[in-house]
Amino acid sequence: MEQIKKPSKAENAPIFEKLRREVPNPRQREFFLSRARYTAYGGARGGGKSWAMRRKMVLLAMRYPSLRLLLLRRSLQELRENHLLPLQSELLGFAEYKKEERSFLFPNGSRLSLGYCDSDADVLQYQGAEYDVIGFEEATHFKEEWLVFISTSLRTTKKDFSPRIYYTCNPGGVGHAYIKRLFVDRRFREGEDPAQYAFIPARVYDNTVLMQSDPDYVKRLEALPLHKRRAHLDGDWNVYEGQVFEEFRDDPAHYQDRLFTHVIEPFSPPAHWQRYRSFDFGYARPFSVGWWAKDRDGRLYRILELYGCAPREANVGVRYTPEEIFKEIRRIEEEHPFLRGTRITGVADPAIFDASRGESVAATGERFGIYFERGDNRRIAGWMQLHNRLAFDARGVPMLYVFRTCTAFLRTLPTLQYSKIYPEDVDSDGEDHIADETRYMAMLVPMSAEAAPRAPRVTMLDPLDRPIPVYPSRYESRDTEKERKE
Repeated sequence: MEQIKKPSKAENAPIFEKLRREVPNPRQREFFLSRARYTAYGGARGGGKSWAMRRKMVLLAMRYPSLRLLLLRRSLQELRENHLLPLQSELLGFAEYKKEERSFLFPNGSRLSLGYCDSDADVLQYQGAEYDVIGFEEATHFKEEWLVFISTSLRTTKKDFSPRIYYTCNPGGVGHAYIKRLFVDRRFREGEDPAQYAFIPARVYDNTVLMQSDPDYVKRLEALPLHKRRAHLDGDWNVYEGQVFEEFRDDPAHYQDRLFTHVIEPFSPPAHWQRYRSFDFGYARPFSVGWWAKDRDGRLYRILELYGCAPREANVGVRYTPEEIFKEIRRIEEEHPFLRGTRITGVADPAIFDASRGESVAATGERFGIYFERGDNRRIAGWMQLHNRLAFDARGVPMLYVFRTCTAFLRTLPTLQYSKIYPEDVDSDGEDHIADETRYMAMLVPMSAEAAPRAPRVTMLDPLDRPIPVYPSRYESRDTEKERKE
């Protein structure tokens, strides 16, 4: 834990004695000792994260004079219940609480401010502010753009202290993809130094205090359905509560055999497979183009994509005009070996046919030789079509595959969450542009729910005990069966 100085006679001793009696578990101790610029602590529920964050902030404020600290929760109510009330009790008589500023002023001049960010407008209250330490409690509940913007307030002029940000988190929430990319997958972009990022996983089994005081808590987590149990008990970042497409699997071990994974190694689709193009227009928000191939069994393969998202900003468009977008689409379709010389059927949101304010987006596309059919824009039906296609048959083969090179699809679709207002719909506050154009594609070539589960291979034995297929496997396309025989 951060070292604290022994109080003088003039100081209030009870808070120091309380801190000295507290014994953090090994994971919490790791969190207390971390001096990385960015430290995330979390995973499963019940890991003691809220207490650790609150105590870390207090210890830093006591250890370093004139430190400026900011502790954030998503909503004001959460901030009050999880931190404000406990801190008022714990620091009573030691740190002065400034109600108007919602901050605690310590005897050494350090100030711990408590804040929240529940909307885009709330972000602006931190513009121009300066903090030596920022703590995001339940960081995955914050949008990525909020996390990034507020982080720009981290700076210090102190020579004996390095500024830092602490995150506590569970899988799930609008910021899930951002936290997972940096701390779990460790996929860094240009300008991000891997040495500055530390991740400390937390599980309920690490929290001995909770285990002793409420032993049934673990049993309640163990009784959860499989996907929720993996998220809340095991801290699995590939599944989480509220995830729409929880059946989606990305298993590199099966990229080659294509079993129980939706992500596969790229290959050159046969020329006779039908090609498709799905499109979701965006200007301030990203635009998305997906190219697909369909085999003779109706299975879809996402073989290529073009995603107009700002390089370092999630869910922010590159502001390409329709002319710029279609010029690039045309170039790709004329040059890429997967598409060159093929007949491509396009489908898009019906909104691109709106000509009420001049030439429609669809009409602009036609000038470049890029044509679209009006997509079926029913949202719930479209999502169900995706669920049907993502379902695995008895052998582990779905009706939709994605080439591993389609990285924007792999980043955005698995992290989408259900809407809090419309429980069957996707939360449109998420980065859902690729999901939308994929939905148009699925509705263009719909399949029934009954067709989703596929039958296993049926065989019979001849007198020489040699297996003879009665019919080609339903999980294996006719084209693949032909190639296998050859």
